[in-house]
Amino acid sequence: MNREDYRELVWMVNQKDCMDLLLKYADARIEAARSNLETATDMDTVNKLQGRIAELKRFRTLRDEVLKGAE
Repeated sequence: MNREDYRELVWMVNQKDCMDLLLKYADARIEAARSNLETATDMDTVNKLQGRIAELKRFRTLRDEVLKGAE
């Protein structure tokens, strides 16, 4: 992402209600992926679910990332 992309997101990450909802959604999706991970039987599925969880966890640091990128 470039600086302008980050600047477009600053308004969202600075709104507590908006970020709280986004994090709530991400947490729910992480739990669903973990549940699927427990029953996965092949390594391709395990790898995909682990990647999904890692990406969803990035929402927890989104505000810091956006503010740093917008500088």
